[in-house]
Amino acid sequence: MSTHSGAEVLRYTAFSAAPDGGNPAGIVLDASGLDDSEMLAVAAELGYSESAFLTDPDGRGGHTVRYFSPKAEVPFCGHATVAAALALAERDGPGDLLFSTPAGPVPVTVVREDGELRATLTSVEPHIEDAAPEDLAEALAALDWPAADLDPALPPRIAYAGARHLVLAAGSRERLADLAYDFARLEVLMRRLDLTTVQLVWRESATVFHVRDPFPVGGVVEDPATGAAAAAFGAYARELGLVPEDAVLTLHQGADMGRPGTLTVGLRPGDARIRVTGTGTRIG
Repeated sequence: MSTHSGAEVLRYTAFSAAPDGGNPAGIVLDASGLDDSEMLAVAAELGYSESAFLTDPDGRGGHTVRYFSPKAEVPFCGHATVAAALALAERDGPGDLLFSTPAGPVPVTVVREDGELRATLTSVEPHIEDAAPEDLAEALAALDWPAADLDPALPPRIAYAGARHLVLAAGSRERLADLAYDFARLEVLMRRLDLTTVQLVWRESATVFHVRDPFPVGGVVEDPATGAAAAAFGAYARELGLVPEDAVLTLHQGADMGRPGTLTVGLRPGDARIRVTGTGTRIG
């Protein structure tokens, strides 16, 4: 814990019960005294991929939430949402929350299971769009991935569930593990396409996937566990008919960085929104 301009800054990791797993985030439960530049300064000082700043509590679980990477504000961040919800639950007890984010309203429910708090966020309405051939070619060039290394069963798409992500599927676990990309080149493409991350995925089985998320636009080489991308991927998988409309997907992320985490993605018939569930813990 630290303070910045009088605001208490907490540190949590999301999508892992271990402090050295998952994705760390800074959490400010009362950011009413911070302006934009101070929020950005907190995020930059922490150096985590994102931090969450909460204001305007309504006493009924409602909060306004903004998210900052070390370089800029982002419209939505899943792991910081989970981390913030767990921090509130530890302070106030489990229950239902409603986060008003720049991307729209995001309900979050925190429950205690076997002594462990778990948070489930419900995304805004998702949508999927095709990736232009020239943009796909540029992304592959920046990644130094031959097109032949992609999985043709999972075609490239841009997916949105609060933030935009380019989904690219590797044909093998080895391809996914070998990530050494051109940071500046990929950042330029991502800024032009308004992408938050590139969601790299390998399918292990019908409902189990391994993912990695380059995040140069946030000033971070790779995000260890990406809730917003997990939500977008759930929408992608359903839209393309890769999974049933009623499904629970398991996404493993962070192992290649030494920060393993698990994201659970829930799809429900008749509801376009995606649910992403994870645990977490306070750091320090």
